[in-house]
Amino acid sequence: MTRYLRPRTLNEALALRAGDGPLTVLAGGTDVYPVRTQRAAWFEPHNRDLLDLSLIPELAGIDHGPDGIRIGAMATWSAIAEADVPPAFDALKQASRQVGGVQIQNRATIGGNLCNASPAADGVPPLLALEADVELAGPDGSRRLPLASFVLGNRKTALAPGELLVAIHVPAQPAQARSTFKKLGARAYLVISIASVAINLALDEQGRIASLRIAVGACAAAPQRLSGLEARLLGQVPSPALAGSVSASDLAVLSPIDDVRASAAYRRDAALVLVRRALAGLLSSPLEVAA
Repeated sequence: MTRYLRPRTLNEALALRAGDGPLTVLAGGTDVYPVRTQRAAWFEPHNRDLLDLSLIPELAGIDHGPDGIRIGAMATWSAIAEADVPPAFDALKQASRQVGGVQIQNRATIGGNLCNASPAADGVPPLLALEADVELAGPDGSRRLPLASFVLGNRKTALAPGELLVAIHVPAQPAQARSTFKKLGARAYLVISIASVAINLALDEQGRIASLRIAVGACAAAPQRLSGLEARLLGQVPSPALAGSVSASDLAVLSPIDDVRASAAYRRDAALVLVRRALAGLLSSPLEVAA
C-alpha cells in the first residue's frame, strides 16, 4: 500500500528520502497526480510512496538579500507573479501567469517545474536569463549548481540519490535591467509551449548593451542560452534594426524535434520570430542607462 509521508523539517525529509524504499516527491502535485492515474511509462512507478514537502519552512518564501533573491523550491507560480521583485524578473512573472490556469498556478511550484525537467518548462528560460543557481541538499550536505548544469535534458536533472531541491538563488541584477518572456502554443492559454523565449537586457552609461541573456525553451532537450547571439549584440546601440538583424544562424545551437505539437522546422522558425519580437519589444521601450 502506498504511504503518504509529510515531514515538517528538511532534515526529516532527507532522512525519509534516504530510506530503504523509493519515493515520489510531491511538491504542488499538478504533475504527479495526472501521471499516477495515467501510469506514464517515462515517469516513476505509480505505486511509490509519496513524500509531501509542503510543510517544510526551509523550502518556502521569496527572500531579498544583499547578494540577490532566494526563491524557495515550494514557492507557487501565483506567489512569484505577485512578488515584489525588480523589473529584471518581469520575464519570470510573465511566465508564471502562463503555467496552466489560475488553479494550477496556485498549487504548482517552481521547484516542481525544474525537477520535472520538461524541455518546454516555462520557468526555465526566464531563470536561465537571470543566471540562477539551484541549492540542493542531500545526505552529504548542501551544494549549489548553475541552473544550466542542473537541467540536463528531457526529464533529466543533476539531482543525486537522496537529494532535494531546496531553493533557487538569483544574483543581484543591474538596477536598470529589464526582461520579457514570449511563448507560442497551439492556443492562447493552458497549453504546452511550441517555443518560448526569455530575454534579460541592461544598458551601460553610454546607452549601449552591457548585459544580454537570451534563453529559448522547447527547442532542445533542455532550454538553451544563445550565447553566440548575446556576444554579437553586446556593446551595440539599441535600435529596432538590431532585432531584425537576428538570423537563423544565431539559433544554430538549438536542436528542436518533430512531435505532435510542431515540426522541428516550425519550431526553428517560431523561435526566430519570438527572439526578434522579444528583443524588439525591449529595445523599443524606454530603457534606463547605468548610473
